Amino acid sequence: MWKVYYSPTSIEDALRLLAEHGSEARIIAGGTDLMVELERGTRDVEVLIDVTRIGGLNKIWMDDGSIHIGPTVTHNQAVASGLLFERGYLLALACWRVATPQLRNRGTIAGNLITASPANDTIAALWAMDAQLVLCSVDGERRLPFTDFYQGVRETALSPNEMVTDVIFPASGPNQRGAFAKLALRRIHAISVVNAAAVLTFDEDAVTKARITMGSVAPTVIRAREAESALVGRELDEESMERAAELAVKATSCIDDIRGGATYRQEAIKVLVRRLLSSLRRGDEREGFPEAPPKLWGGTKGAYPRLAGKTISHHRDGLEPIECTVNGENVVVQGANSKTLLDMLREDVGLTGTKQGCGEGECGACTVWMDGIAVLACLTPAPRAHGTQIVTVEGLQEGDALHPVQQAFIDEGAVQCGYCTPGFVMAGASLLEEIPSPTREQIEVGLSGNLCRCTGYYKIIRAIETAAEGSGQ
Repeated sequence: MWKVYYSPTSIEDALRLLAEHGSEARIIAGGTDLMVELERGTRDVEVLIDVTRIGGLNKIWMDDGSIHIGPTVTHNQAVASGLLFERGYLLALACWRVATPQLRNRGTIAGNLITASPANDTIAALWAMDAQLVLCSVDGERRLPFTDFYQGVRETALSPNEMVTDVIFPASGPNQRGAFAKLALRRIHAISVVNAAAVLTFDEDAVTKARITMGSVAPTVIRAREAESALVGRELDEESMERAAELAVKATSCIDDIRGGATYRQEAIKVLVRRLLSSLRRGDEREGFPEAPPKLWGGTKGAYPRLAGKTISHHRDGLEPIECTVNGENVVVQGANSKTLLDMLREDVGLTGTKQGCGEGECGACTVWMDGIAVLACLTPAPRAHGTQIVTVEGLQEGDALHPVQQAFIDEGAVQCGYCTPGFVMAGASLLEEIPSPTREQIEVGLSGNLCRCTGYYKIIRAIETAAEGSGQ
């Protein structure tokens, strides 16, 4: 799919490679959108520059009243951030509503912003928070507000030789509250039909400042400026909220596509903005955020180990090996430099337990652990596995003893055709390593990235419960 895959160990090396290869190159971090585009042939990229092993890029920190999001911060790292929960809740909530645990473990906030789809949830949230992007190249650095960065559907001001190195927004104060909501065709793992975000600043009960943004209603995320003005200087009452919701609809030029018609979107955005404002008035906007959200990190903290030394390259037709540990054994693979991790495991390593399902991150059948974190092998480039620890379903068994989750699937009869089972087992085992005694809700969330096409999920959920009960004895 690509000719050469670089794994630089510093930003300077990454920028040098961008300058050298220009429009033929693309930065890859999570790759959850890019890998699908490459597989479908809708994007032609010859050089991938993986920045996920550069140290220090996956940090979230506050400096001089502003919160900074590093370019490789994943959605799940944002969900787990105490700083974001306290001072940037809107972003944490939006990240929680993105996709599934496995995708949130790879997908990055910066990548979501760069993809520039008007339906992307973090764009609306960060736009409402008055965020800016820092873009770097070998020629220097520039900072752009969202209004200058986004130029159309999937069009941005990012130059071919630039990468996003920072996302910055003001930390919320004690008199500010924010809320995010989306309407989708299902509860989990769905693109927004419409989404909306609101940040209000209060002086006692009166609104002194308002920002309302809406996604999937126009070619880009937009602000409802007249709706904002209608709230400023007033208390949040029924009349002001209704008026703001009506003005928000007037600010849209609703798109019409397969996920929803323009008329439907107009009505939906009115309802959604009204709900956001009502929630902010009641002060219950944080009630929907789980206390201990499952992330499928196993026993890790969700951060991938960095690489040291010189930049590593893997050429499509080159002899550079991919060296990693798979199920506790050292593996050296040649000829897989332009494959996915899924294809490498099945074709080159001979481990066929990991299944090819959708090939687009939709079904979870290819779930494996990379450095202890559950990821989707179909969306992970094989060279990304260089220097990592990989565990597949074949590696869960210790000697002759099945893993408790494997045994529970047998005992509870949680299998029909069995095709999806390896992915469910890997997700369930990761969940129990992270949360040994999960609630029913945590189990459902932990398995939300896995689909079973045969039947309902009752016995699958029961198997995880049984495994947890057995592990606690």
